[in-house]
Amino acid sequence: MRILVINPNTTASMTAKIGEAARAVARRGSEVTAVSPVMGPASIESHYDEALAVPGLLQCIAQGEREGVDGYVIACFGDPGLKAARELARGPVVGIAEAAMHLASMVGTRFSVVTTLARTIGQARHLAEAYGMERFCANVRACELPVLELEEPGSNARERIVAECRRALDEDGADSIVLGCAGMADLCAHIQQTLAVPVIDGVAAGVQMVESLVALGLRTSKRGELARPLPKSMAGLLAGFTLAP
Repeated sequence: MRILVINPNTTASMTAKIGEAARAVARRGSEVTAVSPVMGPASIESHYDEALAVPGLLQCIAQGEREGVDGYVIACFGDPGLKAARELARGPVVGIAEAAMHLASMVGTRFSVVTTLARTIGQARHLAEAYGMERFCANVRACELPVLELEEPGSNARERIVAECRRALDEDGADSIVLGCAGMADLCAHIQQTLAVPVIDGVAAGVQMVESLVALGLRTSKRGELARPLPKSMAGLLAGFTLAP
């Protein structure tokens, strides 16, 4: 099966890291490709960034549909453009926050999300509520760590993230940790070994969830809300997004 993992920001080094994490857990025979859009923000740390990331993300979905991709992972913890992507795609589309929270609810009774900046806490809480995960989510914590600092050599990002995860266990009553950024994917095994609790990386969770859906022959329903968007003209910078009848 062919799986496209889309990093909705335009930072190539992060896309490469996400791709490595995705391929590390993929089944034998799965072809996993990680891509990022040709337009959009370098990182996604606000509602503004998220909104501007969606057009490029949808271009990646459209290209994947032309190339016969079987399923998609949106590798940003805000799950930007998830429902719009599902409208375009025939196969399953999974967001990493959605996947990670659901898996965390299966391996413990309470999880805490450890994310980057405090300004994104509200977005993570909103997703927990939207996905029916609010009763499992003990807390959402931030390390006050800009996303791109995860890419800087010599950064103490790992130590700060581990420390915040430890506080989540000690103070929140959490029994598992959800990593709240795709850029943390390469830290998952280290944190799990250090803290001896389940630590869920949404990239890995998303890949395995998409693989399972494809293997079960489950595609995105085209009846009702997630039917293909109605064809209509688009103007200005969005002219290229016009859909044929």
